[in-house]
Amino acid sequence: MHQFPSDIAFTPAVKQIQQAKGSRAGYAKVEQGRGWKTRITSDLTEFIAGLDMFYLGTANGDGQPYIQYRGGPPGFLKVLDDRTLGFADFGGNRQYITLGNLAENAQAFIFLMDYANARRVKL
Repeated sequence: MHQFPSDIAFTPAVKQIQQAKGSRAGYAKVEQGRGWKTRITSDLTEFIAGLDMFYLGTANGDGQPYIQYRGGPPGFLKVLDDRTLGFADFGGNRQYITLGNLAENAQAFIFLMDYANARRVKL
């Protein structure tokens, strides 16, 4: 059970290293305060609408990670509701690694990057 949404990334091992390196207190204050958002906000919806690409991370059943670039016209990644994104899955190289990984392991990671404005969001 996670006490804070950030516990997904800040595992006990990560927190121990943060403590040793001196950054744990600052992140603990964030957890106690506003924390990480767990819903898609209007600001995030606007950010997503302008993107023409993102990276999709998956892992197979053995935990081997795989990162896939996904691109299309601005707006191909859509907010369906405050917890759901959808995107057109354009034909690629027909390897189907991402689909195979998701069949074995439903956990995924989306990295949204706006290179022009040096902004990023991790979902």
